[in-house]
Amino acid sequence: MSGEDKPKSKTRRILSLTFWLVILAALTLVVLSFIPGKQLGRSVLSEMFISRSPVISVSEFNFEVGRSRVFAHTGGFTAAVGTLGLQVLGPDGQETLRNPFRADVPAVTENNGYFLAYDIGGSSLRVFNSTAVLSAIETDGLLVSASINKNGWFCIVTQEKGSFRSAVAVYNNNGDQVYLVNVGSGFVLSAKLSADNKNLAILNMSDNGSRITYYNGIDSHKDEPDSIHTFGNTVVFDIDFTSNSNILAFSTHFVYTVNFTAIPTENEIYNFENKRLAGYTYTDSFIALHLYDYGIGYSGRTVSIDYNGDVLGEVISTHELISIASDKNTLVLLRSDSLRFFDENLVEFPVLESNLVSTTAGHVLLVSSDMALIASDHFAIVIRREEV
Repeated sequence: MSGEDKPKSKTRRILSLTFWLVILAALTLVVLSFIPGKQLGRSVLSEMFISRSPVISVSEFNFEVGRSRVFAHTGGFTAAVGTLGLQVLGPDGQETLRNPFRADVPAVTENNGYFLAYDIGGSSLRVFNSTAVLSAIETDGLLVSASINKNGWFCIVTQEKGSFRSAVAVYNNNGDQVYLVNVGSGFVLSAKLSADNKNLAILNMSDNGSRITYYNGIDSHKDEPDSIHTFGNTVVFDIDFTSNSNILAFSTHFVYTVNFTAIPTENEIYNFENKRLAGYTYTDSFIALHLYDYGIGYSGRTVSIDYNGDVLGEVISTHELISIASDKNTLVLLRSDSLRFFDENLVEFPVLESNLVSTTAGHVLLVSSDMALIASDHFAIVIRREEV
C-alpha cells in the first residue's frame, strides 16, 4: 500500500466508526423513549430533558388529630396538631409518627427538623422530629408560648396560676432544664434562644410599654439580665434572633432590629403607621408584610423588604388574606380568591393547577419552592406552581 492510501484508509475507518456510533445513539434514544419514566405519562427520555422538581406522590394529605388543627413543615415532613394529638406525614403522605396529645388550644412551631407542640393555656408540651417524641413535659404553670432553635434547644413561657407572674425555662436538646428566669413584673409574651444556645431574649409588656430583656451567656447562671431595651408606647408582639446578638422585632406599626452587642441599638427598618397589619413572614433573606388600608375593606398591599428596610417588591390586593408563608426566596399567599406564589421581589409565578382554591382552607405551608400545602380541619391538599 502506498503512502497516499494509508491516510485514506484511516479516514474511512473513522467515518465508519462515527456512522455506527450515530446509529447506536439513535437506537438508544428510541429504546429510552419507550421505557416508562417515574412520572405518569412520561418516558425516561422525556424526563432527561425536563427540570428536576421535588417529587411528591400524593395530592392530598389526611390527618386524624381532632379539631382546631394547626400545621408546620420542616425537613420534608408535615406535622399536624389538634385537640386529640399530633401526627407527622412524610412527602409521600405516609404517617411517620402519631402521639396522643390533648390540647384545647393547640399550637405548633418548627425549626431545622424539630417540631414543638403545646397547649396554650394548658400544661402539655411535646418536642418531636419526624419519627419520635424527644421530650414530653407537663408544666406547673399555664403555657403562654414556646419556641425551639435549630439545635433542638427550646424555651417555655408559663404564667403562674391565679397571678400575673411569669417564668421562662430553657431546655437543652435532651429535654433537661438548663436555665430559669422568674419575671416578677409585666406579662411575658414569648422567649427566644440564639442559635449558639447562649443568649436569651424575653419579650414582655408592662405599664411602660413593650420591652426585651436580654441575657448574654445563660451558662453563667446569672440572676440579672445584661440589657433591657424598652420600645416606648408601641406594642411589640413578636421577636426572633437574626444572629447571636441581633433581634428582629414586629410591632403594630413598625419593624425593628435591635443589636445587643454593647449598648442596645434600635433601628426602625420599616414604618407602616397608615396601614393595618394582616400577616407577616420572614426568611434569612427577606421580610414580607401584608398590609390593609384603614377603612377600605380588604384593600391593601403585600410588601417585601430586606433587612436594611429597602423595598424589594410590592403587590396591590383587594382580597382578604387567609394565610401567609415563606421559605428561602419564595413567598406564598393564600387569599380568599386564590393561592399565589412569588419570589422575594414579589414577581409572581403561575400556578400549575387552578388557583381558585376553597376558601375554607385556613392554613398554607410552603413545602418547597414550587409546592404549597393548604389545609383546614377537613382536608390538606398540595398545590404546585409552574416551572420557569
